[in-house]
Amino acid sequence: MAALPPLDDLTVPRSTASARAVLSASLRRLAGDLAAVAPALPPALRARLRELRRDDPGRVLSALRRATVGVLLRTSRGGSVSPALAGVLARELGAPLDTPLAASAPCLSAREPAGSYHPIARELVLATVDVNPLAMLEAHPDKEGNAIDLGGVAPARWCEALRAALDVIEAHLPIVREEIDLVVQQIVPVGYDAERHLSASYAEAVGTVYLTLHPSPMTMVEALVHEHQHNKLNALLDVDPILENHPSERYASPVRPDPRPLFGVLLAVHAFLPVEALYERALDAGEAHLEARYRAIVAKNREGAAVLLAHARPTAMGRALLDEIARLS
Repeated sequence: MAALPPLDDLTVPRSTASARAVLSASLRRLAGDLAAVAPALPPALRARLRELRRDDPGRVLSALRRATVGVLLRTSRGGSVSPALAGVLARELGAPLDTPLAASAPCLSAREPAGSYHPIARELVLATVDVNPLAMLEAHPDKEGNAIDLGGVAPARWCEALRAALDVIEAHLPIVREEIDLVVQQIVPVGYDAERHLSASYAEAVGTVYLTLHPSPMTMVEALVHEHQHNKLNALLDVDPILENHPSERYASPVRPDPRPLFGVLLAVHAFLPVEALYERALDAGEAHLEARYRAIVAKNREGAAVLLAHARPTAMGRALLDEIARLS
């Protein structure tokens, strides 16, 4: 794995430097993944890769940064190459791969096929096409996968709600808003629900967030911060396991009804501590109606942090992360 020194602001960042370092290390590993699968790619695509590595290596790195390419490389580790990889990579690199698979493959950089990507803000898009082969695998007991579903709501309304949520994050946690620009590239809609909100991220799908649309603006704010945090830790997992606890160990989670591996508890606390910080700053700005929700989040964060600090066996990187969580909680 690529070397990365311990970082002490991966939870509530002081700047975007740590997120940039994590993404760069993850990108280096993806470059190795691409080299490993290259012999299994079609000859025309291999030739295009050789050409670009010689004449325009930055274009290859840009392609590796795409959430659609990264997920297919990660899901190809240690096994057969994902069948969609050649098509998606060919589209991103402009390779002359004349196959039906390439013709229908999405190209996130070009926002194709037309009508599949809807601009939210800056480079972030709402995506109604998804190449993640794990999208229907679900660990949450209240969900059955993440099939694309606009829930009967027009994409424009989704984008409007997401922009409003991002504006709240910008107002209260501007560095996290900057991090979202770095880390999250696409949001995949998985339904509308006025009663509850469900969202998901996958370790293999760095840059992609799955979420439902909810009428409460603050629910959408929480979901975006929460899933951004998951994506950041998922990128870190490319280069460091963070915890050495075995996945079979189970502990109470502050946000799930089912006992979780300790890493699941870490995901929850790491996701909700910046949400806590956002509510605290909103309260300082005079939004007193958020007091009850703030106190509930604080209680859950303290509960989860206590479990983590009592049972975690961290790596060096994990120790720096846990020390930060201890300071924040």
